[in-house]
Amino acid sequence: MDIKRDIVEIRIPYNKIEDDNFIRRKIMSKKKNLAKKFFYRIIKRSIDARQKIIYYLLRIEVSNVPVKDEDFQYLISNYQKANPNKSVLIIGAGPAGYFAALECLQLGLIPIVLDRGKDVRARRRDLKAIQQDHKVNPHSNYCFGEGGAGTYSDGKLYTRSHKRGKIQNVLELLVAHGANRDILIEAHPHIGSNKLPAIVAKIRETIESNGGKVIFNCWITELIIEEGKILGAINYAGEKFEAAATILATGHSARDIYKLLHKNQLTIETKPFAIGVRIEHPQAMIDLAQYDQKPRSEYLPAASYKLVSHVDGKAVFSFCMCPGGLIVPAATAPGEIVVNGMSLSKRDSPFANSGVVTEISIEDLTVNGFSGPFAGMNLQMEIEQKVYSIGDGSQKAPAQRLMDFLHGKLSDSLPKSSYIPGIYSAQLSEVFPDWIYHRLKEGIKLFGEKMNSYLTNEAVIVATESRTSSPIKIPRNRETLMHDDLEAFFPCGEGAGYAGGILSAAMDGQNVAKGVSRYLERIGKSVV
Repeated sequence: MDIKRDIVEIRIPYNKIEDDNFIRRKIMSKKKNLAKKFFYRIIKRSIDARQKIIYYLLRIEVSNVPVKDEDFQYLISNYQKANPNKSVLIIGAGPAGYFAALECLQLGLIPIVLDRGKDVRARRRDLKAIQQDHKVNPHSNYCFGEGGAGTYSDGKLYTRSHKRGKIQNVLELLVAHGANRDILIEAHPHIGSNKLPAIVAKIRETIESNGGKVIFNCWITELIIEEGKILGAINYAGEKFEAAATILATGHSARDIYKLLHKNQLTIETKPFAIGVRIEHPQAMIDLAQYDQKPRSEYLPAASYKLVSHVDGKAVFSFCMCPGGLIVPAATAPGEIVVNGMSLSKRDSPFANSGVVTEISIEDLTVNGFSGPFAGMNLQMEIEQKVYSIGDGSQKAPAQRLMDFLHGKLSDSLPKSSYIPGIYSAQLSEVFPDWIYHRLKEGIKLFGEKMNSYLTNEAVIVATESRTSSPIKIPRNRETLMHDDLEAFFPCGEGAGYAGGILSAAMDGQNVAKGVSRYLERIGKSVV
């Protein structure tokens, strides 16, 4: 039998998404001369809620033979046994570090992954400690530890960084390690912070079963540098780790690493980033605004939003929106308050939260008295520590009802919030520098013109959302991906300023591993 396959795009009312007969009829109306018996599978799915009737947009593969889901285990079974004579040191076990390690296996290199934090299972105890006991472990928290910050930040898997690599390959590797296949078809896929730990642990198993190593509780305090070349690193206990090349994939919050690079006279640069707040609405309000439904239909996911405005020529925008989500404490050191958002796989919390931040340009930093490579980091720290200082010494976060924030009024009471450490009423205009507060206030007002019911005192603003991205860039050569100041040193991922989320970090990790392989082939040397 000749196998015939074709692609069909259809639009169906949202409540028909599980109606096989209806979908078949729509396919037949688009594709003439189909055999009476045909097979199909959905390969892309998105929602169009712009009109009164909400539609699912489906991209469908149609065939005259059964269409089977591909088994991606071959991606793992094709890994070469790592060459013990070609070792690569990878500092950081987040998506950039772990996907760099997987790519090393593909290239026949042995990855040695070091992480300052704990494995995902042990890490949970430290998350509980910060949530319930207000104790911050500076090496194991919502940002540090196996899987990085993305493990406990919803697991959103969409990116605009299509140029860095093959997104599909990263998604398929995640499926091979246990992710739901839906991430391959959803327009805005996510895994959920309850599902990611098991997937991350399976990636570690793949690395170790193919000859790689993953070492936790390994905080790096020194680099081993000789004659302009990095030979490895030393941890806090004085243990040395040497390799043919080193990939630095420490994420956007490893401030001590930036200081370590500066101490070794390696070039680092301040870069634009963003800072602001978390805004939490009842999820039902967002559903009503986006779908015009209360309650939301069982055939629709928790609604989300994406908003942007401009104030004084600078962007104010929503960031890391978590429908059906939770606000969590993301501090990485005692004496600071930082918040972030996450969702579980079902996104069934009664709350919806999003970062709302304003861009911080290099010009902003200079005009307001911050200079040098640590300018942005110093602004971050100043605000985070100020937010902590006005509280009671716990991880309780200052908050304000949304309309009170806009009117400069201290809230007499606060609505319920998903933030477990607790919130207390505060005048947030006193937390931020005037220029940041002004932009946030005016930008949020403009949001109200773009989304019905957004401006409401049923929403609460929680400070502070300050870890949107790294405020520092570690420059690297565009061709070799290696730092110009240090041979065999490869900055990578969010912490180096080359990614902005799980997918882009993973793809950057893959690309940098390829850069390492090219470098090792060029020099024709190896180090155990």
